Amino acid sequence: MSRDFVMENTELLLKLEAVIQYSFNDKKKLLLALTHSSFANEKRTLGLTSNERLEFLGDAVLNIVTSEYIYKNFPDLPEGEMTKTRAAIVCESSLMKCATGIDLGGYLFLGKGEENTGGRNRTSILSDAFEALIGAIYLDGGMTQAREFILRAMKELLEDYRNNELFIDYKTRFQETIQKHGDKRISYSILDEKGPDHDKVFFAQVRVDDKIYGKGKGKNKKEAEQNAAKAALENCRGSNEGRV
Repeated sequence: MSRDFVMENTELLLKLEAVIQYSFNDKKKLLLALTHSSFANEKRTLGLTSNERLEFLGDAVLNIVTSEYIYKNFPDLPEGEMTKTRAAIVCESSLMKCATGIDLGGYLFLGKGEENTGGRNRTSILSDAFEALIGAIYLDGGMTQAREFILRAMKELLEDYRNNELFIDYKTRFQETIQKHGDKRISYSILDEKGPDHDKVFFAQVRVDDKIYGKGKGKNKKEAEQNAAKAALENCRGSNEGRV
Protein backbone atom coordinates (compact mmCIF):
# COMPACT_ATOMS: atom_id res chain seq x y z
CA MET A 1 0.00 0.00 0.00
CA SER A 2 1.57 3.26 -1.11
CA ARG A 3 2.17 6.16 1.24
CA ASP A 4 0.45 8.44 -1.28
CA PHE A 5 -2.77 6.40 -1.05
CA VAL A 6 -2.72 6.77 2.73
CA MET A 7 -2.11 10.52 2.51
CA GLU A 8 -4.89 10.99 -0.06
CA ASN A 9 -7.41 9.45 2.32
CA THR A 10 -6.20 10.93 5.61
CA GLU A 11 -9.27 13.13 6.04
CA LEU A 12 -11.59 10.16 5.52
CA LEU A 13 -9.66 8.05 8.04
CA LEU A 14 -9.63 10.78 10.67
CA LYS A 15 -13.39 11.18 10.30
CA LEU A 16 -13.99 7.47 10.85
CA GLU A 17 -11.58 7.38 13.79
CA ALA A 18 -13.66 10.10 15.44
CA VAL A 19 -16.80 8.02 14.93
CA ILE A 20 -15.33 4.77 16.31
CA GLN A 21 -13.45 6.61 19.09
CA TYR A 22 -10.15 4.97 18.29
CA SER A 23 -7.08 6.50 16.66
CA PHE A 24 -4.86 4.11 14.73
CA ASN A 25 -1.12 4.15 15.23
CA ASP A 26 -0.80 2.61 11.78
CA LYS A 27 -3.34 4.15 9.39
CA LYS A 28 -2.57 1.44 6.81
CA LYS A 29 -4.37 -1.10 9.01
CA LEU A 30 -7.53 0.98 8.95
CA LEU A 31 -7.29 1.44 5.18
CA LEU A 32 -6.87 -2.29 4.77
CA ALA A 33 -10.01 -2.94 6.86
CA LEU A 34 -11.96 -0.68 4.50
CA THR A 35 -10.68 -2.24 1.27
CA HIS A 36 -13.09 -4.65 -0.39
CA SER A 37 -11.70 -7.31 -2.72
CA SER A 38 -13.41 -5.69 -5.72
CA PHE A 39 -11.44 -2.47 -5.18
CA ALA A 40 -8.16 -4.28 -4.52
CA ASN A 41 -8.56 -6.20 -7.79
CA GLU A 42 -9.26 -3.02 -9.77
CA LYS A 43 -6.37 -1.08 -8.20
CA ARG A 44 -3.60 -3.65 -8.27
CA THR A 45 -1.06 -1.01 -9.23
CA LEU A 46 -1.50 0.49 -5.75
CA GLY A 47 -0.31 -2.75 -4.18
CA LEU A 48 -3.54 -3.22 -2.23
CA THR A 49 -4.88 -6.39 -0.65
CA SER A 50 -8.44 -6.90 0.54
CA ASN A 51 -9.80 -6.94 4.08
CA GLU A 52 -10.60 -10.66 3.97
CA ARG A 53 -7.72 -11.78 6.21
CA LEU A 54 -8.57 -9.07 8.73
CA GLU A 55 -12.18 -10.25 8.64
CA PHE A 56 -11.02 -13.75 9.61
CA LEU A 57 -9.07 -12.37 12.57
CA GLY A 58 -11.84 -10.01 13.62
CA ASP A 59 -14.35 -12.85 13.63
CA ALA A 60 -12.21 -14.74 16.15
CA VAL A 61 -11.75 -11.67 18.37
CA LEU A 62 -15.48 -10.92 18.24
CA ASN A 63 -16.31 -14.46 19.34
CA ILE A 64 -13.94 -14.21 22.30
CA VAL A 65 -15.36 -10.87 23.45
CA THR A 66 -19.01 -11.88 23.08
CA SER A 67 -18.34 -15.22 24.79
CA GLU A 68 -16.76 -13.37 27.71
CA TYR A 69 -19.69 -10.93 27.84
CA ILE A 70 -22.24 -13.76 27.92
CA TYR A 71 -20.25 -15.68 30.54
CA LYS A 72 -20.09 -12.66 32.86
CA ASN A 73 -23.60 -11.32 32.36
CA PHE A 74 -25.64 -14.53 32.19
CA PRO A 75 -24.30 -16.69 35.05
CA ASP A 76 -27.27 -19.07 34.96
CA LEU A 77 -27.23 -19.70 31.22
CA PRO A 78 -26.22 -23.30 30.34
CA GLU A 79 -23.50 -23.97 27.79
CA GLY A 80 -25.85 -24.91 24.96
CA GLU A 81 -27.81 -21.68 25.23
CA MET A 82 -24.62 -19.66 25.63
CA THR A 83 -23.66 -20.96 22.19
CA LYS A 84 -27.07 -20.06 20.74
CA THR A 85 -26.93 -16.60 22.27
CA ARG A 86 -23.48 -15.90 20.88
CA ALA A 87 -24.61 -17.06 17.44
CA ALA A 88 -27.57 -14.65 17.60
CA ILE A 89 -25.38 -11.73 18.67
CA VAL A 90 -22.68 -12.22 16.02
CA CYS A 91 -24.99 -13.18 13.15
CA GLU A 92 -24.68 -11.34 9.85
CA SER A 93 -27.78 -9.20 10.32
CA SER A 94 -26.67 -8.06 13.79
CA LEU A 95 -23.22 -7.09 12.56
CA MET A 96 -24.77 -5.24 9.64
CA LYS A 97 -26.81 -3.16 12.10
CA CYS A 98 -23.66 -2.33 14.06
CA ALA A 99 -21.86 -1.38 10.85
CA THR A 100 -24.79 0.83 9.84
CA GLY A 101 -24.69 2.46 13.26
CA ILE A 102 -21.24 3.88 12.49
CA ASP A 103 -22.02 4.44 8.79
CA LEU A 104 -19.24 2.05 7.87
CA GLY A 105 -20.58 1.64 4.34
CA GLY A 106 -19.78 5.27 3.60
CA TYR A 107 -16.07 4.69 4.23
CA LEU A 108 -15.52 1.52 2.20
CA PHE A 109 -13.36 1.29 -0.90
CA LEU A 110 -15.41 -0.66 -3.45
CA GLY A 111 -14.88 -1.59 -7.07
CA LYS A 112 -17.12 0.02 -9.66
CA GLY A 113 -19.31 -3.07 -9.98
CA GLU A 114 -20.02 -3.27 -6.26
CA GLU A 115 -20.50 0.48 -6.06
CA ASN A 116 -23.06 0.49 -8.86
CA THR A 117 -25.03 -2.44 -7.46
CA GLY A 118 -25.51 -1.08 -3.94
CA GLY A 119 -22.52 -2.68 -2.25
CA ARG A 120 -22.36 0.03 0.43
CA ASN A 121 -25.67 -1.21 1.81
CA ARG A 122 -25.19 -4.94 1.23
CA THR A 123 -25.46 -6.97 4.43
CA SER A 124 -22.60 -9.35 3.65
CA ILE A 125 -20.17 -6.55 2.76
CA LEU A 126 -21.03 -4.47 5.83
CA SER A 127 -20.87 -7.36 8.28
CA ASP A 128 -17.54 -8.52 6.83
CA ALA A 129 -16.12 -5.00 7.00
CA PHE A 130 -17.22 -4.66 10.62
CA GLU A 131 -15.29 -7.81 11.50
CA ALA A 132 -12.29 -6.55 9.49
CA LEU A 133 -12.37 -3.31 11.46
CA ILE A 134 -12.30 -5.30 14.70
CA GLY A 135 -9.32 -7.24 13.39
CA ALA A 136 -7.52 -4.03 12.47
CA ILE A 137 -8.09 -2.50 15.91
CA TYR A 138 -6.87 -5.71 17.54
CA LEU A 139 -3.64 -5.70 15.53
CA ASP A 140 -3.08 -1.99 16.09
CA GLY A 141 -4.04 -1.62 19.76
CA GLY A 142 -4.42 -5.08 21.23
CA MET A 143 -7.29 -6.94 22.86
CA THR A 144 -8.19 -4.20 25.32
CA GLN A 145 -8.86 -1.67 22.57
CA ALA A 146 -10.69 -4.26 20.45
CA ARG A 147 -12.89 -5.24 23.39
CA GLU A 148 -13.72 -1.61 24.18
CA PHE A 149 -14.69 -0.94 20.57
CA ILE A 150 -16.87 -4.06 20.32
CA LEU A 151 -18.72 -3.32 23.56
CA ARG A 152 -19.18 0.29 22.50
CA ALA A 153 -20.35 -0.44 18.95
CA MET A 154 -22.62 -3.30 20.05
CA LYS A 155 -23.84 -1.69 23.28
CA GLU A 156 -27.49 -1.32 22.26
CA LEU A 157 -27.66 -4.85 20.84
CA LEU A 158 -26.04 -6.40 23.92
CA GLU A 159 -28.24 -4.46 26.32
CA ASP A 160 -31.36 -5.61 24.47
CA TYR A 161 -30.34 -9.21 25.07
CA ARG A 162 -29.36 -8.57 28.66
CA ASN A 163 -32.48 -6.63 29.63
CA ASN A 164 -35.15 -8.56 27.74
CA GLU A 165 -33.80 -12.11 27.86
CA LEU A 166 -36.50 -13.01 25.31
CA PHE A 167 -34.06 -15.22 23.43
CA ILE A 168 -33.82 -17.73 26.29
CA ASP A 169 -35.88 -20.86 25.76
CA TYR A 170 -37.14 -21.28 29.33
CA LYS A 171 -39.35 -24.22 28.41
CA THR A 172 -36.36 -26.22 27.20
CA ARG A 173 -34.31 -25.23 30.23
CA PHE A 174 -37.11 -26.24 32.58
CA GLN A 175 -37.54 -29.58 30.83
CA GLU A 176 -33.79 -30.28 31.08
CA THR A 177 -33.79 -29.34 34.78
CA ILE A 178 -36.74 -31.57 35.64
CA GLN A 179 -35.62 -34.56 33.59
CA LYS A 180 -32.25 -34.67 35.31
CA HIS A 181 -34.08 -36.38 38.14
CA GLY A 182 -36.21 -38.86 36.24
CA ASP A 183 -38.89 -39.04 33.58
CA LYS A 184 -41.59 -36.55 34.56
CA ARG A 185 -44.63 -35.39 32.61
CA ILE A 186 -44.56 -31.65 31.96
CA SER A 187 -47.71 -29.92 30.70
CA TYR A 188 -48.71 -26.35 29.95
CA SER A 189 -52.20 -24.87 29.97
CA ILE A 190 -53.72 -21.45 29.31
CA LEU A 191 -55.72 -20.41 32.36
CA ASP A 192 -57.26 -17.19 31.09
CA GLU A 193 -57.04 -14.37 28.57
CA LYS A 194 -58.03 -10.79 29.17
CA GLY A 195 -58.30 -7.56 27.22
CA PRO A 196 -59.47 -6.56 23.72
CA ASP A 197 -58.37 -8.55 20.67
CA HIS A 198 -55.64 -6.04 19.75
CA ASP A 199 -54.16 -6.02 23.26
CA LYS A 200 -54.80 -9.37 24.90
CA VAL A 201 -52.92 -10.76 27.88
CA PHE A 202 -52.70 -14.54 28.29
CA PHE A 203 -52.18 -16.38 31.58
CA ALA A 204 -50.50 -19.80 31.64
CA GLN A 205 -49.29 -22.39 34.11
CA VAL A 206 -46.92 -25.33 33.96
CA ARG A 207 -47.37 -28.60 35.82
CA VAL A 208 -44.99 -31.44 36.56
CA ASP A 209 -47.21 -34.50 36.85
CA ASP A 210 -50.04 -33.06 38.98
CA LYS A 211 -48.07 -30.33 40.75
CA ILE A 212 -48.15 -26.67 39.61
CA TYR A 213 -44.60 -25.36 39.29
CA GLY A 214 -45.06 -21.91 37.84
CA LYS A 215 -47.41 -19.35 36.35
CA GLY A 216 -46.80 -16.57 33.85
CA LYS A 217 -48.46 -14.09 31.53
CA GLY A 218 -47.66 -12.70 28.10
CA LYS A 219 -48.94 -10.97 25.00
CA ASN A 220 -49.48 -14.35 23.34
CA LYS A 221 -49.80 -17.97 24.43
CA LYS A 222 -46.17 -18.79 23.64
CA GLU A 223 -44.83 -15.90 25.72
CA ALA A 224 -47.14 -16.76 28.61
CA GLU A 225 -45.89 -20.37 28.63
CA GLN A 226 -42.26 -19.20 28.46
CA ASN A 227 -42.82 -16.93 31.45
CA ALA A 228 -44.52 -19.76 33.34
CA ALA A 229 -41.44 -21.91 32.67
CA LYS A 230 -39.19 -19.07 33.82
CA ALA A 231 -41.12 -18.81 37.10
CA ALA A 232 -40.90 -22.58 37.47
CA LEU A 233 -37.13 -22.47 37.05
CA GLU A 234 -36.88 -19.82 39.74
CA ASN A 235 -38.97 -22.01 42.02
CA CYS A 236 -36.66 -24.94 41.29
CA ARG A 237 -33.61 -22.93 42.25
CA GLY A 238 -35.26 -22.31 45.60
CA SER A 239 -36.04 -25.98 46.17
CA ASN A 240 -32.87 -27.99 45.62
CA GLU A 241 -32.46 -27.44 41.85
CA GLY A 242 -35.56 -29.13 40.57
CA ARG A 243 -35.70 -32.29 42.65
CA VAL A 244 -39.33 -33.42 42.64
